[in-house]
Amino acid sequence: MVDTRTCNFCGEAIDPGTGKMFIRKDGAIFYFCSSKCQNNSRLGRVPRRVRWTQAGRKALGKE
Repeated sequence: MVDTRTCNFCGEAIDPGTGKMFIRKDGAIFYFCSSKCQNNSRLGRVPRRVRWTQAGRKALGKE
């Protein structure tokens, strides 16, 4: 069975064959659904403080 992954920044589901996998030198694996999520993560932004992420919507009380 093909398993779907979730984006480490925004929390959305990533369809098989799409997205990017980033592996840090220490072996930590990160999955990103788009370059928007990858760039925000690289800039050091916290998903709770970004309004359009699932964690951000939860922090604002929208979900």
